[in-house]
Amino acid sequence: MDNASPSSLPESLCHASPSSTLLLGMKRLSVLLVDCRKTTGLSGTVRGGEEKKESDLTHQSNEHPSPPQDAAANLVDVEEDGPRCWRSCHFKPSEIDFNDSLSGVQSTLPTPSEAECFKLFFDKELVESVVQETNRYSHELKEKTAPGVKGKLSKWVNTTISEMYTFLVAVMLMGLVKKGSVRDYWTTNPMLQTPFFQTLFSQDRFLVLLRALHFVNNATANLADPLHKIRNVLSSLTRAFGRVFVPHKDLCIGESLMAWKGRLPFCRYVPSKRHRFGVKFFVLCDCLTGYVQDLIIYTDTTTDIKHVEGLGISGSVVITMLQPYLRKGHTVFVDSWYSSPTLFQYLLRANTGACGMVRSKRKGMPIFKKKLSKGEVEFQTNGEIMAVKWHDKRHVHVLSTVHTSTMSDTGKLDYVTGERKMMPDCVLEYNKKMGAVDKVEMQNTFVECARKSLKWYRKLFFHLIDIALFNGHVVHRQVTGQVISYQQYRVNLIRQILVDHHTPRRPSTGGRPPSDNPLRLTGRHFPSDVPQTTLQGKSTRRHCKVCQTSTRRQKRRKMTKYMCEPCNTALCVIPCFGEYHTLKHY
Repeated sequence: MDNASPSSLPESLCHASPSSTLLLGMKRLSVLLVDCRKTTGLSGTVRGGEEKKESDLTHQSNEHPSPPQDAAANLVDVEEDGPRCWRSCHFKPSEIDFNDSLSGVQSTLPTPSEAECFKLFFDKELVESVVQETNRYSHELKEKTAPGVKGKLSKWVNTTISEMYTFLVAVMLMGLVKKGSVRDYWTTNPMLQTPFFQTLFSQDRFLVLLRALHFVNNATANLADPLHKIRNVLSSLTRAFGRVFVPHKDLCIGESLMAWKGRLPFCRYVPSKRHRFGVKFFVLCDCLTGYVQDLIIYTDTTTDIKHVEGLGISGSVVITMLQPYLRKGHTVFVDSWYSSPTLFQYLLRANTGACGMVRSKRKGMPIFKKKLSKGEVEFQTNGEIMAVKWHDKRHVHVLSTVHTSTMSDTGKLDYVTGERKMMPDCVLEYNKKMGAVDKVEMQNTFVECARKSLKWYRKLFFHLIDIALFNGHVVHRQVTGQVISYQQYRVNLIRQILVDHHTPRRPSTGGRPPSDNPLRLTGRHFPSDVPQTTLQGKSTRRHCKVCQTSTRRQKRRKMTKYMCEPCNTALCVIPCFGEYHTLKHY
């Protein structure tokens, strides 16, 4: 229009005022931009405006995407014919064949034990590398210690594979037996005492192992990688996750969060999560079993994903995680942060179905009615993808390439009208399949072994142990058919690893005396002999507690062969035994 001469314009435009001329010109321009309404037999429009820019995690959908060169063998190009037109009509998806006979556990063990299932992920090679780096790092710490300074590191003895497995057992057991701090597991307070931990490690040995725990050689580490501290363990586990289990047809991708409020460049704020601050994971789960198939740790611009042009960060995450499973007939369920018509068309070309909630203003979405009454639904399709707007408690938008445009009975009644509640098929199945990631996070919450730590990579290591334990539980249930609780699986696993790797330690001869037993003034107490030790034999003696700590007479160190077994306290028979059990201040 800018190049048109005045003679070629309508007469009314030539004689119109400047304001009316501008208005008429804008109307002409809008006519030129109309897309599918001019096509005979089609109705509906395509939203062509660019969506609002968000933070660093923005879904960038510009045109039809093309895969990167290194993924060209697994992905397909999307057609270059522009956006398809949406219309209101019945939608029947194209059939996607899937061979379920290859799905399931790929282990050759016929009836594996709980420990064998766990060692499919934490195998001997991985534990051996952790042992090697822990010993290396402990010597580095000793070299940094000032001369003459004595501490726990001065007594350091190189750890072994068996001791490292025992250390992992102690950490797992702490997830089952919750206490406020690590030192509480070795307390001598009768009300809080847990003697079993003293049979595994001394307190000093456990704390020095925890301090020296390391996973990489600092001299050769790739400092450009933000995850270099934990990269070896993370890579080994993710490879094992994919090797041990082949997923069933339905997969889902979601987000998980490991709580962390310390200084960390890739610490994220996720208000929808319970902890809100922490390390963010993208997790791929098998919907049928809940098995964690793969995970990616978000590290801002250096996140381990292959960027696909036109799909943005969210679409690239989906393609990266699904790359081993494209062209196999899987169906993936995703939430509104990932979904877009462009991504779903991309997946459909790779013989992969998709279903998920979607933002109404996502580029390429159709324009629905602005308001729907409760229970009302509107279906639109472009021939390959179905878009749904349904009003329940609020408006819900869904995209699907695997569901028909039909409604199903939910099995519930509306308490106001008494009628059966109806729901679109895609929404009903989405609600059933999308909770796998949250279920993993929920089950680990009750028995997680991750504790507060000054080192982020140490806590991340314990979080990965929790995920490996959950996958081991799934594998054990699938192979053996035994239905046992997740907590009981952990108890059985701990017992079996201790049988294979634990070496009984010599009981401690020193340490703090036990705290005052609050039940010493009540109940029935009788003197008994002090248990004999290997070194002292029949002449085994212990210090009398009353003689050593008395406030009524002069303190003295006196050995005795008698004790009160319920109080676990050595006492002289006369008069200390009677004073201890009758006087509050002896």
